[in-house]
Order: sequence, then C-alpha cells, then structure tokens
Amino acid sequence: MDTSKELLFFFSALGSFNGIILGIYFFFFTRKKYLTNYFLGALLFALSIRIGKSVFVYFHPELPKMYLQIGLTACFFIGPCLYYFLKSGVEEIQIMPKLWKIILAFWAVLIIVVGIAYPYEYFPELWTKYFIKLIYAQWFAYIVFSAFTISSVLKKMVSLKEKTSPSEMWFGMLFFGNFLLFLFYFLAIMGASAATYISGAVVFSFILYLVISILLYRKRTDDLFLLSSPKISAKKIESAEAILIAEKLENIMNEKSLFKNPNLNLQDLSKEINITSHQLSQFLNNNLGKNFTSFVNEFRINEACKIITSNDKLTLESVGYDVGFNSKSTFFAAFKKHTGTTPLNYQLQALQT
Repeated sequence: MDTSKELLFFFSALGSFNGIILGIYFFFFTRKKYLTNYFLGALLFALSIRIGKSVFVYFHPELPKMYLQIGLTACFFIGPCLYYFLKSGVEEIQIMPKLWKIILAFWAVLIIVVGIAYPYEYFPELWTKYFIKLIYAQWFAYIVFSAFTISSVLKKMVSLKEKTSPSEMWFGMLFFGNFLLFLFYFLAIMGASAATYISGAVVFSFILYLVISILLYRKRTDDLFLLSSPKISAKKIESAEAILIAEKLENIMNEKSLFKNPNLNLQDLSKEINITSHQLSQFLNNNLGKNFTSFVNEFRINEACKIITSNDKLTLESVGYDVGFNSKSTFFAAFKKHTGTTPLNYQLQALQT
C-alpha cells in the first residue's frame, strides 16, 4: 500500500472509529436526554459500522464475507434512525411511540432472520442481486420521508433568503450529509465512473469531523436537539390572547380527550386550536411555565385520579395506559410528580374516605 492509500485508509478508518465514540457520547453523556440524542447515537453507530466495513473490505478484499453481511445489515438501520431522529426533533417527541418500536423491531427481526437463513457466505448472488437492492430502496424511502419531515428547513437552506437558526442548520446538515453518503454508495454500486466505493467513507469522515468541530466550538448544544426550541421567544403572549388560547386548550383537551392519545405531539395540538406550534410553545413555556409534556400529563393525571377514585377494579397499570401513557414507569413517575404521592397510595386514601 503506497503512502496516499495509507493516508486514505487511516483517515477513513479513524472516521469510523470516531463515529462509534460520538454515538456512545450521544447515548450516555449528553447533559439533557432528548429522544433525538438516542436516535442520533444509533444513526452514527450504524453509519460507522457501514463505513468500517467499506474501508476494510476495500483495502483488504480477502476478508471473510461476514464483513459484507454485517455492513449491509447496519445499512438497513441508517434510514429509520435518520427519519426518527429528524421526526422526534421537529415534533419535540420525548417518549418513543409504540408504532416506532414495532417498526424498528420488525426491521430487526427481518434482517436477523434473513441473515441467518441466507448468510452472505453461502448465498452471495442472492445478496448482490436482490437483498442489496431492497436495502438501498428502504434507505432511499426513509431519506424521502426525512426530506418531507424537514421540508421547511430545506427550503430555507436552499433559498438563502431566510436566516436559519443553529438547530435548523444542524438538522439540515445532518440530512444532506446522509443524502450525500447514500448518493456516493448508490453511484458506486451502479458502476458510475466518477464514484468509487471508498468515496462514501471519505464523505462520512468529512461530515463527522464537521459535526465534532461544531460540538467543540459551541458552548451550548442543547438547542441543537429540538428544532423549534430556539424559535421560542422569552416574551409572554399578551393577556387577552393568552386567555383565548387557554380556553381553547381546556375545551379541546376535555371535549376530545386528546391527552389519551399516547402519540399526541405539539404540532397536532397546535393544529387543533388553529395556532402555530411556535405560538403554542411560547404560550406553554412563558405564560404557563411548563413544557408540552408536563402540560399534557396534567390532564392525564387528573383523569387517572377520577378513574382510580370511581373504579377500584381496574389495575393501576391499565389506568395509566387508558389515560395516554406509554408505560407503567412513566405513568407512576408523572403521577408522583403531579400529586406528590404514588398511584397506590392515592388509591388506598380514596378507599378510606
């Protein structure tokens, strides 16, 4: 291997290694635990495995075929992790919806079963002719979904007429980086003369070092994980308008029992009362002094209290699910935070009165 190839190998392999380290950082060491952190960590981890496979197989093609299978398997999770990362950031989703868990579990079971039943080592033609096309089609589909999710941000970045916020630039940059990575790999697989298989690893390394430089440069990084957070003004909404919004929220939440929807998000609620998600965030944060999750949980806990005092045949866990919580632990934690006691103690006190 000549000097230029050695440098290329070192640069690409180091990018893959740093991607794994950065993924671990987003999983375990960020100060605030947003859902976006976990999906970004998973995305970087999947990308790093995919890139690592490309690097080592490109420079050492005699390696076992299992490396190819592992790389393509990781590729299967890049698209979903990118999409859910952007979706959770745009809609300020803090608890993973059950549907997302089912879809991710489906992809995981599918790729594991296929990998065991048809290993690359014994079915190389099946992988190179059919499976790889399905994997890249799935990746591309999630890139399209991701583009729709942050379409307003992409329009801003392309037009150059509107100023983008740090979080918008961050989300847009990560999207374009993943799109470029997909494009280079796709062109290489299609045999385009201008694209080589190692190009994807070089692009990934460049994007990764850019991400690291941003994180090191910025003293504050919390505003990079929720797309709408930097837009929220510290100014309160005027009294007359605030009263109107409060009445609309109270009516719509009680009449339609929107809080019972475990997947309710900021954008859905803002559409119900015909205001923007920015206005709703501003009202909740600055006028009421609470975030979206706390606001919705208050309605859920109030409803839970009514059910507990009127029906002692239901289990406490089922009550939590009935009022909109995704898990028993989340329900119990929110209940204690709101009432100062546990659901069980509240039930015992209700029975004694």
